[in-house]
Amino acid sequence: MTNSKALFLRKFLDQPKQVGSVLPSSGFLARSMIGAVPWHEVRSVAELGAGPGAITRYLMKAMNDGTHAFLFEKDPVMLAMLKQSYGGCICSANAEQLRRVIQQLGVSELDAVVSGLPFYNFSQPIRDQLLHQIECALKPGGRFVAFQYSLQMRKQLARRFVIEQVRVVPLNFPPAVVYVCGKKEDLR
Repeated sequence: MTNSKALFLRKFLDQPKQVGSVLPSSGFLARSMIGAVPWHEVRSVAELGAGPGAITRYLMKAMNDGTHAFLFEKDPVMLAMLKQSYGGCICSANAEQLRRVIQQLGVSELDAVVSGLPFYNFSQPIRDQLLHQIECALKPGGRFVAFQYSLQMRKQLARRFVIEQVRVVPLNFPPAVVYVCGKKEDLR
């Protein structure tokens, strides 16, 4: 077992509601998520719940030169790993402050948000805050791609975003559901 997989398992056992899975995302899941983003149009992107960087690796390969990348990870050990591995990215601990973080660095809106956050594990107020931050940070026509391990978040996502596609990724442990969403008309 690689160091990041062992760390992920240990973190899951310590805080299952925060981590959400026993293993990092598979390459199949990462490719499904990254493939849902029109990278030729992306100049700013955020990844929420970046963990040890399983999806981040693919995100970095897909991005254009000069794209602003913001990585959010609450766990301090995994955040330190991200900072070390992806020094060209802005790394932050609190996705609930998404808009403030990007605006402090002169980015008014994001073209895309990719999320591995286990939304259903969070309390409703935290879910609402996170989804509000994503909704407000995305530019009109922006793309929000999130994976979950069930369809339980579908109604909540549909209230805030246009669900363009739902993909099932069976070659992940556990199997995952990828929501490909667009920002609704600007309702700020």
